[in-house]
Amino acid sequence: MDDKRRRFEAQALPHLDAANNLARWLARSSADADDIVQEAILRAYRGFDGFRGTDVRPWLLAIVRNCFFTAAGRQKRDIPLPENHDTEDEAAFVDQSPDPEALAMRTDNGRKLNLLMAAMPVDFREVLVLREMEDLSYREIAHITGAPIGTVMSRLARARALLKERWLEEVEGVRNAVQ
Repeated sequence: MDDKRRRFEAQALPHLDAANNLARWLARSSADADDIVQEAILRAYRGFDGFRGTDVRPWLLAIVRNCFFTAAGRQKRDIPLPENHDTEDEAAFVDQSPDPEALAMRTDNGRKLNLLMAAMPVDFREVLVLREMEDLSYREIAHITGAPIGTVMSRLARARALLKERWLEEVEGVRNAVQ
């Protein structure tokens, strides 16, 4: 095994889960996300000799993001949600707690959150995933998205507010349906 491959595997492959997570949230399809990550890993490997940083994670996630936009095309940013949901994706939100009621509520809330996030514009969804799920700093998110830090902060605030608003609308809708 050559030195480049060994370094790439040691530095980039530990972030494969983060790459998959971002791709799934952006593409909203497991099959498309797998294709995006595969292309991103190939591009990252080809360009690895040119990487001049200390943290591969933001660099790799930027490549994943670019691959998504290349695949989807900037005009087709809001892809409609598929009617059939992949049960494999939903299984990731099943809690192993022994309390069936808590389990049912947590699973239902997880599904609702997934649907609400999936319906958000890509710009909002990507900053939420990168900050809240991947725990990246504003600076790292700015680097990945190519947006100024102020724009990242604004998008994140707007995304959180939109998610909260839609969540409360969902709760109010259920409350009205019960009455």
